[in-house]
Amino acid sequence: MIALRVSLAVHLLLLIAWVFGLAPWGWLLAALILNHGVLWAGMRPGSRILGPDTRHLPAAAVRRGEVALTFDDGPDPVVTPQVLDLLDAAGARASFFCIGTAARAHPDLVRDIARRGHSVENHTERHALNFATYGIGATRREIVAAQATLAPLAGRPPAFFRAPFGLRSPFLAPAIRGLGLTYLSWTRRALDGARGDPAAGLARLTRGLAAGDILLMHDGRCARDRDGRPVVLAILPALLDELAARGLRSVSLPR
Repeated sequence: MIALRVSLAVHLLLLIAWVFGLAPWGWLLAALILNHGVLWAGMRPGSRILGPDTRHLPAAAVRRGEVALTFDDGPDPVVTPQVLDLLDAAGARASFFCIGTAARAHPDLVRDIARRGHSVENHTERHALNFATYGIGATRREIVAAQATLAPLAGRPPAFFRAPFGLRSPFLAPAIRGLGLTYLSWTRRALDGARGDPAAGLARLTRGLAAGDILLMHDGRCARDRDGRPVVLAILPALLDELAARGLRSVSLPR
């Protein structure tokens, strides 16, 4: 991977310069900080510094007026069934980025997601908080383990992968090479995994909403509003109404 190789080369050159006193240490430190800053910028969702990142649906989907609703961190035995019912009522299809351990705990929910016409995608085995710090081997094991869990439950292997929190490491692109997975982030997100304000979440999703957008919400580990209700359940009905009003149709990612 070019970004990783360049970073390693920079570290080597800085080490040589330091050992032989080829440059003031202040300049060397500044160069090191700059290198790590570039890598950190590459970890952000949407950046292509560390590898391909799909943020929009293809042109054909745009012409058809399609958007993709995606849900992370499930399945959840309370929230996911209600999300599925809301989608069914609107005739909408979506994609669910499932965690391997949650899928094994609730296998019937994963089967139900697929049975209702939605796609099941890969969101790692454990959704580790420090996933972005893993090396190539650990990163690949997390993804392969989730793939092995989800494929038989969904009836097809996941075709898309999203990292926890959307944060990637320089090792992610080489780790998923050969697994048949496309890395996917999003165009707009509700932040409903952390903030309990449905109105603000809906505004983030609908401001500038257009065909080809990929929208991110959470059916697992979701925040609650003041009444203790999962934020996604307050956002989704209004979002589906807004899609209909704008003539947009929600499809699953494989479509």
